[in-house]
Amino acid sequence: MLQSLIRHPRRILMTTDAVGGVWRYSLDLARALAAEGNSVVLAGLGPEPSRAQADEARAFAALEWLTTPPDWMARDEKDLDRLPVELQALVSAHAIDLMHLNAPAQAAGLELRCPIVAMSHSCVMTWLHAVRGDVVAGDWAWHRERNRAGFDRADAVIAPSQSHAAALQACYGPIARLSVVHNGAGPCPAGEGRDGFVFAAARWWDEGKNAGTLDKAAAIAPWPVYAAGPLDGPNGQRASLANCCGLGPVGHDEVRRLMARAGMFVSPSIYEPFGLAALEAAMSGTPLVLADIPTYREIWDGAALFFEARDADQLADCVARLAEDGELRRQFGSLAADRGRRFSLPVQAGATSEIYDLAAVAAAGR
Repeated sequence: MLQSLIRHPRRILMTTDAVGGVWRYSLDLARALAAEGNSVVLAGLGPEPSRAQADEARAFAALEWLTTPPDWMARDEKDLDRLPVELQALVSAHAIDLMHLNAPAQAAGLELRCPIVAMSHSCVMTWLHAVRGDVVAGDWAWHRERNRAGFDRADAVIAPSQSHAAALQACYGPIARLSVVHNGAGPCPAGEGRDGFVFAAARWWDEGKNAGTLDKAAAIAPWPVYAAGPLDGPNGQRASLANCCGLGPVGHDEVRRLMARAGMFVSPSIYEPFGLAALEAAMSGTPLVLADIPTYREIWDGAALFFEARDADQLADCVARLAEDGELRRQFGSLAADRGRRFSLPVQAGATSEIYDLAAVAAAGR
């Protein structure tokens, strides 16, 4: 009976967006799932991808783009009203077996027979709590209700770390069928030659990425700090860098090459449900200097140097300690690489497939 509920290979509809880390997560996971024989349709929300992004996606998946914005770009809840109709049309057009939503709010209001899996990469409530110490209120309050409805509607819910799973339940209450599947990363360039610079990569317009602390530390650090990523956000957000060498938006392949060349990688983030950039740097054997936040402690404790997230002097001290000691850099590079090997794409895809099986059983029970 159980085997009749679980279909392999599957036709999977996966939502994504081209602005944040969800795009890289979606592409990496979709590629790994396709390699196992599954068919994947990527359904994008928000600003359309660049031609290079679209070409990369179409190499292993079908690509569709919707008119609905992602929830974090919506002006109000009404902007999301047409999403169920758009998703249901794609399910019919592509004979979808399972839906993988990369935001729980997208599950609210869906009337589908196929299993629904909701992945929480981040959300307004946990972001506000971590970055500002606030709770959702006023114009943002609908996010809580929409996400709660999505958690309740989904046949399975995934968080990318135990820390984010705990934050979700602290903000939303108990979440049924919640599992943790750590993100993975694909092959990376080997760090054969190292240069004397610090590298960081993030969407710096996001207050949670903590550009200000990085920039203050760059003013007193012994090595130059190169910061890749946009300073301007889609909703008018803006960050400024006076002491870092801002590289602006950089293609993913170039980011990986810079990680492999850098003497160390720094992430000052206050809010990271997982932190894919740190993993990608680690897989090149690049020493990690990370903000001391729950997620980074969970994943990298014992394999990175840590500093208090808002303390630029501590960050600069960590940079100086590594810059002055080549053997210490080699030790921490090796520790990071060893830890990073635990988080491969095949492991992630296998664990996600197991969640899909559980979701199929739960959907049948519906």
